[in-house]
Amino acid sequence: MNAPPQANFETLLSRIRSPALLAVARLWNEGRGARRMPRWSDLKSPALAPYSKMLWGYNYDAKTGDFTGSLSGRKLEKWVGEEFCHSPLSDLHSIVNFKETNAYLTKIITVPLAVRSSGRLFMVDDLAVTGERIALPVAEDGKTGDAVFGASDFVSPPLLKPAELVHENVEWYKI
Repeated sequence: MNAPPQANFETLLSRIRSPALLAVARLWNEGRGARRMPRWSDLKSPALAPYSKMLWGYNYDAKTGDFTGSLSGRKLEKWVGEEFCHSPLSDLHSIVNFKETNAYLTKIITVPLAVRSSGRLFMVDDLAVTGERIALPVAEDGKTGDAVFGASDFVSPPLLKPAELVHENVEWYKI
């Protein structure tokens, strides 16, 4: 997770393989306009509706450094349940997975950066759930990150059990 950021947002767009994630990233970019980052309200576009099942998000409290679930598409909700929204990140992950995920999300917010990963996204027991994931910062003022907006494209496994989040083949991009 410590690789230096790649060139820029346009490079990120060129690397995304999932047509759905590419559309989500483009809509994020359109939502921000001339600002560095969009606001949550900029991401309420009806154009995102076809991708709603793969979307997820966390709000960030700069005073405490804590993340709280704020958006859960139907694919994710099957694993984490309706309690994802408004739950602290620490309640949603095992302690080992929490530390890695917290560091990952904090980097997106504080630098700020966009990120793409591919390959294993989740482990369910010994089953690897593969696909592609993007995560992008959100800022109410357009400058200081206060949320993470993401999307994950994968085929859900037939049996849903608790999953561990995996960050594999991570690529960071300047925005």
